[in-house]
Amino acid sequence: MRIVKLGLASILAAGALFGGTYNIDKSHSNVGFKVKHMMISNVKGNFNEFNGSFKYDEKSNTLKSLKGEIKVSSIDTDNAKRDGHLKSADFFDAKQHPNLTFVLDKIQEDKAYGVLTMRGVSKNVVLDFENNGSIKDPWGNTRVGLALRGKINRMDYGLKYNSILEAGGVAVGETVKLDIEIEGILAK
Repeated sequence: MRIVKLGLASILAAGALFGGTYNIDKSHSNVGFKVKHMMISNVKGNFNEFNGSFKYDEKSNTLKSLKGEIKVSSIDTDNAKRDGHLKSADFFDAKQHPNLTFVLDKIQEDKAYGVLTMRGVSKNVVLDFENNGSIKDPWGNTRVGLALRGKINRMDYGLKYNSILEAGGVAVGETVKLDIEIEGILAK
């Protein structure tokens, strides 16, 4: 029995050495994107409902893992008609595929490697990674700030709707630029 207790204590101590678990603070985080419209301007948007957590080693300032989930129905481009179209089967198909997910595989230098899943399609992605470090806030909480930025091709995930313009080109660009700001609070 003593060996089992020592083994359990060792496992718990090793877990503490590799950092704590942080929950995403939605009021200080943002999941944003932009995509070309009519080939001349960008439409910007956000997903307002998301959650996730990550493991972060404060001693080495290292992100160890990250998992996030986004509710497709929370898409907001500041235009209700467009948002409705984006939720439809032409794009995200929110009824059949209500969530997008991202799971981090590894951080290497300033790149985050992971798997992004949308519309039931999972693809490996590489995003630019920014680690803003950790702090103690005025209320005694430990917080960590992270950022992920990059590009994906929406066609790779089955978001294929488009219309051809009379003058040539398409109404909606294929490249989607992601801009994700994450602030996490150490779970107690």
